[in-house]
Amino acid sequence: MHATLPRLKNTDFPPVRRARLETLQVNLGYRCNQSCLHCHVNAGPSRKEQMSRATADEVLDYLRGGRVRNLDLTGGAPELNEQFRYLVEGARALGLHVIDRCNLTILNEPGQEDLAAFLAHHRVEVIASMPCYLPGNVDGQRGKGVYAGSIAALRKLNALGYGQAASGLVLNLVYNPAGPVLPPPQAQLEADYRRELGRLGIVFNQLFTLSNMPIERFGSTLISRRQFDDYLQLLKRAHLAANVEQVMCRHLLSVDWQGYVYDCDFNQMLGLPVPLNDRDRVHLRELRQVELEGRPVTVADHCYGCTAGQGSSCGGALTPPD
Repeated sequence: MHATLPRLKNTDFPPVRRARLETLQVNLGYRCNQSCLHCHVNAGPSRKEQMSRATADEVLDYLRGGRVRNLDLTGGAPELNEQFRYLVEGARALGLHVIDRCNLTILNEPGQEDLAAFLAHHRVEVIASMPCYLPGNVDGQRGKGVYAGSIAALRKLNALGYGQAASGLVLNLVYNPAGPVLPPPQAQLEADYRRELGRLGIVFNQLFTLSNMPIERFGSTLISRRQFDDYLQLLKRAHLAANVEQVMCRHLLSVDWQGYVYDCDFNQMLGLPVPLNDRDRVHLRELRQVELEGRPVTVADHCYGCTAGQGSSCGGALTPPD
């Protein structure tokens, strides 16, 4: 795999400083039941990195400090980690809102037959990867049979009340482009998803559009195809200064499977730590008494992926339509 950080580190991206921390995003490990072409984590079935119970306890200790309102669980497929349900139950007992970044097909895996019901019982928000409403596009990006598995999983979630207006169980979908292009306007694409998935009886709350980051598996593929520089220039040309104030790293802290902290999941994958006392890595336990608001965010050229066009974040587009 080609290294992308050397191509990104020398940057002219504008400085970013943290605002009030709202979300702790915890990556439970890089093991996944899929190997998607756009994956910025390079996750897959052969990855071994998995969070331990000791580290999960340190996450809960941090949450008990009352610094955040949201626990955002990601991976890989976070549900494959033994600590996933432990963290969900612990965070909900503390009154936090919990988000599961779900690839959908995990709901169909052996041993996960009760996962959908578990999520509904604890009123976990599901943010589900669904890169297109067309079978060929989904299977081409994520693997043969993924579209059918995703539809089956969405039906399970809908049957429990997810996506239904009166239930309070939130189901949001995520779109990624198939290649080195920017996502189309979020509102327009959401209407297309509602129409096409509605024909299958599928309902959901919102669609989030995310830009593909030129790092890890996707970035390496771009280098192999000699498209990396062109894609980076596309992101830079589409940069919108107004999006800088809304980027997710201002309100989010990313934690890896060992408990080390980063400004975002992308910086985690690049090994760019939170800038604190010139340390190479900072552990979550070291931040219990640290006020992050006002501190600088570590930036590099991949940050243009969050500010290009309508913008991109864990919550979808940043700029509302005109």
